[in-house]
Amino acid sequence: MAFYSGGMKNTLAWIFDVDGTLADTEKDGHLPAFNAAFESFGLNWQWSPELYGELLAVTGGKERIAFYAERYAPDILKHPDSASLFKALHEEKTKCYIQKVAEGAIPLRPGVLKMLETGRAAGIRLAIATTTTPENVTALLKASLPEGGIDWFEVVGAGDIVPNKKPAPDIYLWVLDQLGLEPAACLAIEDSENGLKSSLAAGLPTLITVNEYTRGQDFKGALRVVDTLDSINPQQFC
Repeated sequence: MAFYSGGMKNTLAWIFDVDGTLADTEKDGHLPAFNAAFESFGLNWQWSPELYGELLAVTGGKERIAFYAERYAPDILKHPDSASLFKALHEEKTKCYIQKVAEGAIPLRPGVLKMLETGRAAGIRLAIATTTTPENVTALLKASLPEGGIDWFEVVGAGDIVPNKKPAPDIYLWVLDQLGLEPAACLAIEDSENGLKSSLAAGLPTLITVNEYTRGQDFKGALRVVDTLDSINPQQFC
């Protein structure tokens, strides 16, 4: 897959999404972690890969749990403090995910490390804009990059640092503010339609690298759409 052919020169910063972009974390990391958390709380919930693909339309782990409960297990909403329950479930899920990442079970996607190294060599500033938690980001980067690799990223925008998650542009606007750069000087790297909506709403040119869950989504407006980042020359975006 390769829609459009444009590159982008004189870029000052690359802003990466995490889940599905840096690594295939959804099916191999987050999904089993959600199911492990449900089991530990004595819930008979079991998300299949197919159902999880549908739930990915909802950004944010706590939000995804709440959406599932409303649609498929409404009785749990009678819990006197269901919001606290969902928060506790999500915290347990995060612990399970971090353990899985630390075991080395989730490598970076093809071409990601080369792109990061090429950008650093060219003086490109690196940043992250994601809806996943800061703990998840740190765990993945520590497990997947060379020692000190987490410091390659000048700004990490993650989790609940902004009020509205993707497809709202808030996380990208926050990262741009921290970088002190205009959107036109940056490139966003995303994997999903919601991510693209978020980056475009913030005014960012966007490179899309699709995955199993996002391949059929609408990427109108993207600068370029590819299967994996190893199919491009990162110099095109320096």
